[in-house]
Amino acid sequence: MEEIDLKELFEIFWNKKIQIILIVLIFMVIGIIYSVGFVTPMYSSSTTLVLAGTASSADENQTSETITTADLTINSKLVATYSKLVKRKNILGQVISNLGISIDEEQLRQNVQVTSVEDTELIEITVSNENAEYAAKIANEIANVFEERIAKEIYNINNVHIVDEATVSETPSNVNHIKDIVIFAFIGAVIAVMYVLIANMLDTTVKTQEDIEKSIKIPVLASIPMYDMDMEKLKKRKGGRR
Repeated sequence: MEEIDLKELFEIFWNKKIQIILIVLIFMVIGIIYSVGFVTPMYSSSTTLVLAGTASSADENQTSETITTADLTINSKLVATYSKLVKRKNILGQVISNLGISIDEEQLRQNVQVTSVEDTELIEITVSNENAEYAAKIANEIANVFEERIAKEIYNINNVHIVDEATVSETPSNVNHIKDIVIFAFIGAVIAVMYVLIANMLDTTVKTQEDIEKSIKIPVLASIPMYDMDMEKLKKRKGGRR
C-alpha cells in the first residue's frame, strides 16, 4: 500500500463525509433501539456488613464491648472467607425459603455480587433483579440469614453486623441510554473509517495528475482540458438566433 500523507487522508475523509455521517447516524439509531427495546431493566440494591468483635454466642452478654487489635486482625482475615460464604447453597436456599420467592438458586447466585471494601472489614452485598422491591428484600434477607448462620452454626461468633440495609432503587442499574448511544456512535465511526479506507484502497481509477505520476512514475508535462462539444453547439445556436 502506498503511503498517504495527512493532507490526502483528510481529503479522502472530507470527500466521504456524507457517507461517514450517515453510517454514524444509523448506528446511533440502532443504539437507541437496542437500549430502549432490547435491554431488560435490572434494579440493584446493596446492604453493607461489618466485621467487629469476636465474642462467642454463648458468652456474648458477658463480653466487653471493647474491640481489641486481635479482633481486628482476625476479622480482616475473615473478610475474604465471609465474602465466599455469602453465596453458598445453604445461605441462598434459606433466603429463598424465607421469602417464598419463585427463583432458581443458581439464578439468584448469578444476580448476587459480594465485594469487600479494600483495607476495611466491610462487606457489601448487592442483588440485582427485574423487580426493585425483590432486589432490596433479597439483599436484606441474605444479610440477616448470613449474620444468623455465622453466629449460631458456622463459626459460633457474633462478629457480623448489618451497617446499612438495602433500599428500593427507582433507577435501573443496567440502563444508560446516553452511554449506549455513545458506544454505538463510536462503533459506527470506526466502521465508517474502515469503510472509507478500504474503499480508497480498492479504488484504482485515476482522478488527478498526481495519480498518474504515482502510477507510471513519470512526470506529467501537460494536460488537455475536457471540452464540452454539446455546450459549444448550444452557444452557437443561441448566437445564430440573435
